[in-house]
Amino acid sequence: MTSYRRKAALIALCATTVAATLAGATTATATAATSSAGPTAAPLAWAECTHEGHLPGQQCAKLSVPLDYADPRGPHVDLAVSRLPSDRPAARRGTLMVIPGGPGGSGVQRLSQKGASLARETAGAYDLVALDPRGVGGSVRARCGLDEADRRLVTLRSWAGPDGGIGENVERSRRVADACAANGGAELRSFTTANQVRDIDRLREALGERKLSAWGVSYGSYVGAAYAQKFPQRTDRLVLDSTADPDPTRVARGWLANMARGADDRFPDFAAWAADPARRAEGLRLAERPEDVRPLFLSLAERLDREPKPSNVPGVPLTGNMLRQALQNSLYGDALFPGVARLIGEARDPAAVPVLPRELAQALPDEDAALMVGVICNDVAWPKDVSGYERAVAADRAAHPLTGGMPANITPCAFWKDAPAERPARITDEGPSNILMVQNLRDPATPYSGALEMRTALGSRARLLTVDHGGHGVYLGNGNACSDRTVTTYLTTGRRPSRDTTCTDG
Repeated sequence: MTSYRRKAALIALCATTVAATLAGATTATATAATSSAGPTAAPLAWAECTHEGHLPGQQCAKLSVPLDYADPRGPHVDLAVSRLPSDRPAARRGTLMVIPGGPGGSGVQRLSQKGASLARETAGAYDLVALDPRGVGGSVRARCGLDEADRRLVTLRSWAGPDGGIGENVERSRRVADACAANGGAELRSFTTANQVRDIDRLREALGERKLSAWGVSYGSYVGAAYAQKFPQRTDRLVLDSTADPDPTRVARGWLANMARGADDRFPDFAAWAADPARRAEGLRLAERPEDVRPLFLSLAERLDREPKPSNVPGVPLTGNMLRQALQNSLYGDALFPGVARLIGEARDPAAVPVLPRELAQALPDEDAALMVGVICNDVAWPKDVSGYERAVAADRAAHPLTGGMPANITPCAFWKDAPAERPARITDEGPSNILMVQNLRDPATPYSGALEMRTALGSRARLLTVDHGGHGVYLGNGNACSDRTVTTYLTTGRRPSRDTTCTDG
């Protein structure tokens, strides 16, 4: 799986089984110290990275952090951290934290993927650093002990039955919550956004930095905003890329719900691409007109609901919900359109055997599934009334057929055993004016409407750069020279647009 497809699959998953973020069951309390409590962070023992895909000069180390910041002298766990030192010491002005999306994204891997281009853009102005959040990559992990069937993307996401029923989703959600309670332990309970914020500050301390600049993408943009809210005087220049609604009463539950609108916003881009005559030579043209692509897709998904089609994976047929999930993943970037168009063509061809994308063909590792469920369920209490979810799914299926009610459906968070230990951060306009938001107009995961809520919450602290583009992720991600130039200028000179502004496509 390419890193881009993996990113799409991971973000898609987290934004699904979603539950909130800035809390931490038993792992941290609202009264924990505002800095890394307890003993000072030890200096880091840097060595050359050895993971696959690491960059020349990329260094790795382990950072020790309290398992529970309310008990800073108690057990500690290790986090994988990485840096790419500036190659122009005379130009260096500080340290820039790269915060990945998710929950579930690896900061160490993202630094490997984006570090070279980011270093070129910033011309040595920063040491680039990142960490693997708890539950990810080389950091402390946890397991729920989930059955393979419960670790598939299309089942971890609560897609309703063909008739709109959610009985199977309810049973699975309860089963997953029970397994995580029995097997996850204190490590799983420590997987929270609040702890990630504190862990980032612990890394700042270990680096000997007074302030951090940061580039956070998707869920990482929320982490960055939460860091700036908790530690406003420790932030330098902050870029929030592809941001969601920070409503502290819903957080990830709201992010999931908003994905229905995000799919509707983004689908016309795919429809125009799939009806373009240029697709004919590639065997990927789905319709003569863009307006015909949507009914074609919906009709096909409904047919697969009734009659799943055998795929290239024995025992794993292509279902309507699997097709809907494949579409959702593909909306993250134009480069993913050919894959879902090919899958649609294979599903329509009686003689073809659909080839499932890897993220749908294989179950996730138990540790990855545990993380994605854990972070979203540890942060905010979700409604427990099953009948409320039934009504919400019925309404959402009618209003947003592309996502089939999934964004409104029940998740394991409805049956989570541990109540949030603290309230999610309330993002406000209190703090220095040092934030640049950058947002695509047609984002399937963090739709523009949600970003406007973050913009309102930040008030005079932020400027918003709107990009007339589709997909998820802006800076160094969608090829828009205007937005790349604006972000780079801010990171290197501190100059932001004087007011909210727009970059046109191209």
